[in-house]
Amino acid sequence: MLIARYHPDKVQHLGQEFQAMAAERAAELTEAYRILSDDGRRAEYDRARAASGPAPAATSATPTADASTPVTGQPAPPPVEPEPPRAPGSQFQKERASRDEFVRRATINRLRSAIESVDSGYDETQVNGFDVAWAPKSKLFSRGKGPRLLGRFVDCVDRDAVVDAWAQAGKTGGTTDEVCVLLMGSAVAPAGELARAIAEQRRRQRGTRLTLIPVDARNWEAHMPLDAPGIAKTLLARLRTGA
Repeated sequence: MLIARYHPDKVQHLGQEFQAMAAERAAELTEAYRILSDDGRRAEYDRARAASGPAPAATSATPTADASTPVTGQPAPPPVEPEPPRAPGSQFQKERASRDEFVRRATINRLRSAIESVDSGYDETQVNGFDVAWAPKSKLFSRGKGPRLLGRFVDCVDRDAVVDAWAQAGKTGGTTDEVCVLLMGSAVAPAGELARAIAEQRRRQRGTRLTLIPVDARNWEAHMPLDAPGIAKTLLARLRTGA
């Protein structure tokens, strides 16, 4: 059911702003269900919708009568036809797209807030193919220390997502810059599948200084490699604990 997607347990890992949006949406769905599941309330709702349309011009010669009782010499008005139901598939797709965008924005905002609180040595930038990115701040006569950080949100972190994110990240740093990708999703493939996909990409692109970390955006649990940059470990620990 749609209401389950906006339950507090489903959005507790998101920020307060988005928890409030989810609560409001849940209240709307609950009210809609209450009306549609009660024959009396549904009939009243249908009458209200019909009454909201343009009303026929009234004449002084027409006596007041119940709509179900024909007036002498005049035909009874046609019954109000109920509105045809909408196609469930179309509505479901719209609801799902809205939910996915809601979760994506909430996840990226949480990540942005976390890195601002963890390390001030980064500047936010833009990188094609990623939702958010940071680069070490430049210093006089030298570049800042630390890897570039790239974040991407996908529906499911699986082999295909790993391959695509790796290819996009490889275009940003060449073989000299260190790059760390946080690949986040509200669903995550089994650890074995992800490990094989990452190992395959490392074999194919030897020499690149690229680390990819699959992250479950529901609880910020990550498949952390041993050689992951310290900034990534600190960042994800902060996100998990909420400290």
